[in-house]
Amino acid sequence: MNTPAHLIFGLTAFGRADSASVTAAALVGSLIPDLSLYLMAGTYLLLLDTPPRVVFGELYFSDAWQSVFRIDNSFVLWGIALILGVMARAPVIIALCGAALLHLLLDFPLHHDDGRAHFWPISDWIFASPVSYWDIGHYGGIVGPIEIGLSLAFCALLWRRYAGRWMRALIVGLCLLEAAPGIVFGLIFAGR
Repeated sequence: MNTPAHLIFGLTAFGRADSASVTAAALVGSLIPDLSLYLMAGTYLLLLDTPPRVVFGELYFSDAWQSVFRIDNSFVLWGIALILGVMARAPVIIALCGAALLHLLLDFPLHHDDGRAHFWPISDWIFASPVSYWDIGHYGGIVGPIEIGLSLAFCALLWRRYAGRWMRALIVGLCLLEAAPGIVFGLIFAGR
């Protein structure tokens, strides 16, 4: 799934209108599994002027990058952290870890050839799903619109849940980040 969708889903599932810290933890937890990719890809693309085909065709699949992804995309590590948060009765830790685990649960079945080792440190196995959230050759043309539709529905729910100006601005921003690329590409390729 696209990162804005993860933020929308995580905020819907774990955010609390009566707790800014829990809501912030839900957003951060939704982002963390993708954060290392943004930092590494951003560094190579923007600072080191590396071509995108090298970043996403070679570096992404390198042992060095995959070793980072194993950590921040581990069901095992996030699961242990969630158990500790539940034992401590810490709502912020529960929201953080719950949102991260939701991110992983949504990513696991939606990556065809670009998945991650979700069961590290127990295993380095990577599930190659027959379905992809983006690859048209693996149902991305079906999954993508479903993702956008659910995200828009959740944004409407979040709009009702959060009355504050800053949260509503964030919700609109996430909604636009999620829907705009799909709408633009749909219009571009509609006549082909």
